[in-house]
Amino acid sequence: MSECINVLYNNKPCYDIIIENSWDKLSESCERLNIKNKKICIVTESNVGPLYAYKIRQILEKSAKKVIIYQFPAGEKNKNLNIINEIYEVLIKEKFDRNDMLVALGGGVTGDMTGFAAATYLRGIQFIQIPTSLLAQVDSSIGGKTGVDFKGYKNMVGAFKQPALVYINTETLKSLNNREFISGMGEVIKYGFIKDKDFFDWLSQNITDILNLDDSALEYIISKSCHAKKIVVENDFTEKGERATLNFGHTIGHAIEKIKDFSLLHGECVAIGMKAALYISLKKNMITEDEFNRGVKIISNFKLPISTSDISAEDVLEATMHDKKMDSGVIKFILINGIGNAIIDRTVTQDEMSDAIKNVLE
Repeated sequence: MSECINVLYNNKPCYDIIIENSWDKLSESCERLNIKNKKICIVTESNVGPLYAYKIRQILEKSAKKVIIYQFPAGEKNKNLNIINEIYEVLIKEKFDRNDMLVALGGGVTGDMTGFAAATYLRGIQFIQIPTSLLAQVDSSIGGKTGVDFKGYKNMVGAFKQPALVYINTETLKSLNNREFISGMGEVIKYGFIKDKDFFDWLSQNITDILNLDDSALEYIISKSCHAKKIVVENDFTEKGERATLNFGHTIGHAIEKIKDFSLLHGECVAIGMKAALYISLKKNMITEDEFNRGVKIISNFKLPISTSDISAEDVLEATMHDKKMDSGVIKFILINGIGNAIIDRTVTQDEMSDAIKNVLE
């Protein structure tokens, strides 16, 4: 497979999303960014770095002025300002200037932090996304939202910084453990719920091929997801309106993620949050009982959780009140008015959220 998706900003080309099944086009794609006179720092983590960092460095060294690697310990708990400070220190010691570049090699944690470092170092330098997880390939690497967690609160410190390039090698998915891959499916399913009923139906009918990592199925879900996010991002680069619909399942999901101290993966928490959002949509008569059941079934069939335990509804509700999607004291809750049609609802009450949270607690 080979595909190039161009993301526009104000109807002008902004950056390309390259989808390949190898690293063969990486050098060519980066050379278009005039890396000859640039120093490059590959930012990666301890799980991904040993698999790909040295290979990527070898590829980039053929064209770039200098390539170094910075590796941090893997895990959401390390998505914080302490790691950002370490990145700054590496860049300063290596005398990186505004002409130089970062490369995010890894999943969503790596991409978010590298993007934030790129947005803030010397008031902004270029960066490239090389996402290696399904979650990052279909969601977090696209659109320029960057950030770090602050005292356990998800992405409370961040900036909008568009990448110069997103390079997706689908073969990296073969190195994911099963739980990580399934976690990424939480974000894939989301696009069916919020944007594309036909895609939702296709996912429902192709579960076995997807879970068996069939090449054509993987290429299809990545392409469809990237196109879906591209359209939403182009319409709303800085999340003033439609782009908020991408947060379907995230409000309660992020709260659960924090309360569970990140023992659940992001996509797992989003899956639980989607069930809660479906429950509110049902109670508001926006979806039928059949649509609710179909929604819960597809989440379960992809082996994603639809409930959790050992936490209180009160603590989860309190955590939602600190969510970054709060707007003048009102939370922008994403519901669906039928499968494939997301809406932003500012009328969801704390009682309604509390009932939905209780619905996903065992």
